[in-house]
Amino acid sequence: MAGTDKRKQSLYFPEDMLREIQEEANRQDRSLSWIVQQAWKIARNEIMRFPSVNDVIGTEGRAPGEERE
Repeated sequence: MAGTDKRKQSLYFPEDMLREIQEEANRQDRSLSWIVQQAWKIARNEIMRFPSVNDVIGTEGRAPGEERE
C-alpha cells in the first residue's frame, strides 16, 4: 500500500462503537482514521478466515437471512 495514496471514504459505525473508537483516539492522541487503520492491520488475518456469504452451504444466490421458498 502506497504511503501517499489517500482516498476519502465514508464509514458508518454504531454510535457506541464510534464513541469507544473516539475515546481511544483521544487517549492515544491519534486520529480516528489512524485507530481504524491499526485495528484493520491487527485484525485482517482473522477476518480473512471468515467465510464469504457465497461459501456458506445452501445460501447461493440468496441474501443473508433470506429464506427458501
